[in-house]
Amino acid sequence: MISLKSPREIELMAIAGSIVGKVHKKMAEVIRPGISTLELDRIAEKVIRDNDATPSFKNYQGFPCATCTSINDMLIHGIPDHTILKDGDIISVDVGACYKGYHGDSAWTYRVGSVSEDVEKLLQVTEQSLFEGLKQVKPGNHVGDIGHAIQTYVEAHGYSLPRDYTGHGIGRSVHEDPFVPNVGEPGTLELLKKGMCIAIEPMVFMGSNKCYTLQDGWGVKSYDHNWSAHYEHTIVVTEDGYRILTKED
Repeated sequence: MISLKSPREIELMAIAGSIVGKVHKKMAEVIRPGISTLELDRIAEKVIRDNDATPSFKNYQGFPCATCTSINDMLIHGIPDHTILKDGDIISVDVGACYKGYHGDSAWTYRVGSVSEDVEKLLQVTEQSLFEGLKQVKPGNHVGDIGHAIQTYVEAHGYSLPRDYTGHGIGRSVHEDPFVPNVGEPGTLELLKKGMCIAIEPMVFMGSNKCYTLQDGWGVKSYDHNWSAHYEHTIVVTEDGYRILTKED
């Protein structure tokens, strides 16, 4: 069931989202060769708790950490550990914060030092695909319009999109209805209405879109070991478009 959020709920989500934005600002400052993903997770959790929020992901369905940290060919849900980042790596940091019962959720892919031209193009296309999807967000459009815009842009650049992982509604739960696929047909799926809060999150592979889950039950990797990127914002549908909630104030 899709819930439309009240102005009060939206403002609480905006506070949660701004805390997520603070985490990403901090990640941009500290991500460098030589740091471990576990250290990044501890830094992120401190930012969340210092802002009177709790980590949305920690203990969610048994996930052990505050962030998902996914390196290179890891698409999503990487568990932070003692892995050390190296120059030329990329890392996707997915983080959620809960403030007074409401969640914000955002992922971003970061360069570790200098990356290759091929990887740089992947990051640019994936980030722009998020904004291509956002262009379709307004009352009267459909969820399928978002996926179609993302799919068209990504595939035109020669990349692929996994089918099993999608964006989602968000609010009092970090995952709510509706599913927000990164592929789709115009005019299909749920109608967008003012007050809907959704997380749009294109996940893009350089090669095949086939992937598998690690034995830990969380991390998802590409079968062909090609690299992937992941960008996500939580937004609310407004009278004439959208408002990004996962930005630092």
